[in-house]
Amino acid sequence: MKKYIITISAIILVLLAFDWIYFHEGIYFDFGKKEPVEYFMKARDGEIYMEKNGAFVPFEIKGVNLGSGIPGEWATSFAIDKETYLRWFGYIQDMGANTIRIYTIQNDTFYDAFYEYNENNPTPLYMIHGVWVNDYILNSHRDAYNKEFYDTFLENSKIMVDVIHGNRKLNLGRVASAGHGTYNKDISDWVIGYILGVEWDDSTVAYTDDLYDGQEGFSSYHGKYMYTSEAASPFETMLTMVGDKVIEYETGRYSDQRLVAFSNWPTTDPFEYPQVVKDFFMKCARVDVEHIKTTDSFIPGQFASYHVYPYYPYYLSLVDDWSIFGISSKEAFRDELGRTNSYRTYLQMLNNHHTLPVVISEFGVSTGRGMAQVDKDTGRNQGNTSEQMQGQALIDCWKDIKATGCNGGCVFTWQDEWFKRTWNTMHAVNLTRTAYWSDYQTNEQYFGLLSFDPGEKKSVCYVDGDISEWTEKDKIISGSQELSVKYDEKFMYFLIKKDGLDFEKETIYIPLDITPKSGSNYCENFNIKFDRDADFVIVLNGKDNSRIMAQERYDALRSTYSKDIYKFDTYFKKNIPQKNSPKFVKIDLILRTSIPAALEIKEASAESYETGHLFYGNANPESAEFNSLADFCRSGDYIELKLPWQLMNFADPSKMEIHDDYYDGNYGIEYISINSIYAGIGMGIDRIELSPIKLRGWRNKVTYHERLKSSYYIMQDLWKAESR
Repeated sequence: MKKYIITISAIILVLLAFDWIYFHEGIYFDFGKKEPVEYFMKARDGEIYMEKNGAFVPFEIKGVNLGSGIPGEWATSFAIDKETYLRWFGYIQDMGANTIRIYTIQNDTFYDAFYEYNENNPTPLYMIHGVWVNDYILNSHRDAYNKEFYDTFLENSKIMVDVIHGNRKLNLGRVASAGHGTYNKDISDWVIGYILGVEWDDSTVAYTDDLYDGQEGFSSYHGKYMYTSEAASPFETMLTMVGDKVIEYETGRYSDQRLVAFSNWPTTDPFEYPQVVKDFFMKCARVDVEHIKTTDSFIPGQFASYHVYPYYPYYLSLVDDWSIFGISSKEAFRDELGRTNSYRTYLQMLNNHHTLPVVISEFGVSTGRGMAQVDKDTGRNQGNTSEQMQGQALIDCWKDIKATGCNGGCVFTWQDEWFKRTWNTMHAVNLTRTAYWSDYQTNEQYFGLLSFDPGEKKSVCYVDGDISEWTEKDKIISGSQELSVKYDEKFMYFLIKKDGLDFEKETIYIPLDITPKSGSNYCENFNIKFDRDADFVIVLNGKDNSRIMAQERYDALRSTYSKDIYKFDTYFKKNIPQKNSPKFVKIDLILRTSIPAALEIKEASAESYETGHLFYGNANPESAEFNSLADFCRSGDYIELKLPWQLMNFADPSKMEIHDDYYDGNYGIEYISINSIYAGIGMGIDRIELSPIKLRGWRNKVTYHERLKSSYYIMQDLWKAESR
């Protein structure tokens, strides 16, 4: 009996050891038997091909990028369930897409769902799989040959190969910024290729190239599958080494190969720009995958992957002579209105440069209310774009992609993601809490074709003129002028009633007291008085001249960007506004910081725009007149209004955190919690009385429901028509 127990125990230990070595560590045993290499994709002569019925036919990538975030969860939680993935895959394919692109290893739930969706699907959905470089490693190790950078990048790439072949087990945290689980579903038949890496930090590229410039072994590499040209830089050599070893690993372990690309974007594009562009954009690095060559042993080949948006880069606007980019005439890139299409021009530059197929693996615009960049040529801006405008912008981008010879692209992105941040609003919110509310001012959250609207089945209010959703319990002020208020994870809603309202001739003022630290009981702009200190005034003055304004001491833009916008430091004692200043200012959002004057660039001044201006329209998605940007709507004696939380200086409405006094020992934005605010209504004739609004927040318990945006159906019409 003792020997039996010992024998069984030994067998169990051996099996456990094998399981750990083979599935957890990825160590395999090569017994010398070589199977023929299998592949179903090829890149040849600037085009991508897929094998169908024994022949290779052209394959145009119609893709959608898929993130891992949902409301109330961070992307790194990988909290999306199998049923949701299956539903989304159906939506994506029904839109006319043939490919999804993911950025990193997901939880095993994703791969189980992808396998189940494709297993008996005669027209499967394909995938491009990415390998993420963790932000900490990318930004803290400027040397790409650093062991923590290079070794981790290579190891994670090999793990990704095992994952798609259903041959890996990952514990939580084994791969940074990636999922975990037991990966036992082989989805490799539907993975057309890999995009290795991320949007490279230009300083990492420049530092690596400078550090190893001229050093033997860092500007040349010759592997079995990939090698460098003589012009390769040290960073490009690093990419070649990683790519070669990943192909070697997949070929050796699985006798399988597929397309390979390395991530790139305009910041590290391969072009040599005039000095004015280098200075203005601080452009210091280039990555050119034309310097990465492949041997006959790697059959599928490479494609060139780029993230390109219509509003970035706007490099070309600073360059008069385009001949240096191989563009002989600007006239070929003007539309019927005479506008220069710099987006199409840039895509043409990429295709002129590359012998490889070019895939625009990210393109899109945001339906966020806030805006971060402007496409001054065609108006395809980064934010402040309705869902219908988003759809048209995607059509225009797609037409540019096709017209310039690209081999397709991937819309960024499938779903809105509440946790995202944007450079020009991140100063104003609590970045540790962004997953728990929908910040309509942060455009980065709204690139999706799928919206997550507050409320389990529908939102508590739609600004559409239908007041049936309002009840007596929402009312805070009664009389000839009435005010009702409610809120959810995205907006604070107001219902305004004024007997005999003359909408275009009368002006209604709604003061808001948000912070107990400052404010004024008098607004000199309109000569109106309040019975308590107010921080904001909503001015409803017809369809085209309505806005929300902030007391100058509570101006968030000034607190952070006074040097850029106002040309003075607001924290000098003489520049600090008084706590009870009667001056109210328009609410602006910065679009571009200033460039040092020493560079003598005429476009170097900062830019901002008025984000406090209120847009009139119908915001009900079920209405034929739906405009997602609509802030207010009139119906008879009633006006419905919605304000995004950040516009009222809420840093985290889920916990009812607002901006503290910027100047009272803070030197910037800190937060305080509140449990009520005050609001009033008046015409400016008598002193306006403010009434309390109790606030509770919702902390981590968010509610939401899915809604396909108007842009989804616009893209569906386009791609379905192309497939007919």
